[in-house]
Order: sequence, then structure tokens, then C-alpha cells
Amino acid sequence: MVDLELDDGLAVVTIDRPHARNAIGPATMDRLDKLLDAVAEAADTAHALVIRGAGDKAFVSGGDLKELAAIRTEDAAMEMALRMRGICDRIAAFPGPVIAALNGHAFGGGAEFALAADIRVAADDVRIAFNQVSLAIMPAWGGAERLAALVGPGRALLLAGTGQVLDAHEAERAGLVDRVLPRAAFEERWRELGHRLAGRPAREIKRVMRPGCSAREAARAFARLWVTDEHWTAAERVMARGR
Repeated sequence: MVDLELDDGLAVVTIDRPHARNAIGPATMDRLDKLLDAVAEAADTAHALVIRGAGDKAFVSGGDLKELAAIRTEDAAMEMALRMRGICDRIAAFPGPVIAALNGHAFGGGAEFALAADIRVAADDVRIAFNQVSLAIMPAWGGAERLAALVGPGRALLLAGTGQVLDAHEAERAGLVDRVLPRAAFEERWRELGHRLAGRPAREIKRVMRPGCSAREAARAFARLWVTDEHWTAAERVMARGR
């Protein structure tokens, strides 16, 4: 249902429900929570995280309406919203870079799930939409707030208020997607990007980019890297080329 792969510094979480277009219900939330626990335990060796869906049709199609139809009270709906929002918050709080690999369409809650990542890459035939309004509801998993922070409140209200569907290139121009990749090379390219980020000090860069990081903390993070063997080995190579 949800799988975890640890691949040489890269943690890959895959929602594996292609029969349900990788929709998320209560059991999927349970499994996501458990796998994020495992990712946290491996944080010393997992330096970057990828979230993705199985297959090539859907990244995540949103909440599983068949499973969530049992929720009929306001309190139960609020509890579900807070629970999945907490999972998205855990993904966003991962100390290293988080990539959402949009292998397929991301609609509704799936678009919210993608926005929990730092970076979104999409296959060139993918579409994305915050189209909860088609069900007479609104984003519930933190997506409205993340969307406003990403593209500005006016554009966010336009996108979420109308449910406009964007293709991959339109989403890239809007700032929702950071890189569009050809479908034929998509699996290879997102994994290559994940390994590049895992093998570099991107974790420290992410930490100092967060609100509240002081100039002194940022300078200390730089200084810790400056004195490492990895830095001086790389510096020696550069200096040797100039001799």
C-alpha cells in the first residue's frame, strides 16, 4: 500500500495503490505515519526524501472518497483533516530536501501532498489542480496555506477557488512545479536528482533557509562544512587545476 526504499542516502516513499489512483484513506494514513517514523530513524543516512505514486497515471488523486464517505460529522471531518495535515507537516519538516516526483496527475489532496515537498518535478504529460471546489469543499491538508506562500494569495485563491487544471508546463510557469522532465526519462531523472541532493550539503542549506535562522546560525553551518575533509578534498582538486 505504501512502500519505503532506502537507496544510498535517498529515502523513497511510494503510495502503491494504482487501482485507486493512489488515493489516500485512513489505512494509507496509518502506513504513511509508520514509514515516516522509519525515515526519521534513518535520518543519519537518508539525506534526501522522495515522495511519489506508483504507476504512471496518478501521483495522488486526493482522498479516497469511497473510504472517507464514512465520515459524516463535522468533528470527524476535522479530525481527518488534522491527521493528514500532520502527515504533510512531517514531510515538510524532514531535515533534508524533499522531492515530490509527480509521475502522474495530482488533483485535490494530491496537489496538497505535493506541496509538502520542497521541490516538485513532473513528467511532461502530468496535470495538477486544487479542484476540491468540484466537491463543494476546500483544501484541508494545509495546501491552501502552502499554495499562498508559494504563488501568492491572489493566484492561490484563483487556483483553489476555481479548481483550474494546469498542465505540467503551465504549473512550472505558475511556480507550482520546479522542473518538467520528459516522460521517457522521468524515473531515471528524478532518482538522479534525488541522489545529487542527498550527496551534497543540501540539508544544511535547507536548514538555514527556514524562517528564524539567524545570521550567526547560518555562518556556523557554513563553518562546520568549511573544516570538513570533503571540502578540502574538493578545494584541492580545484586548486590543482589552476596550477
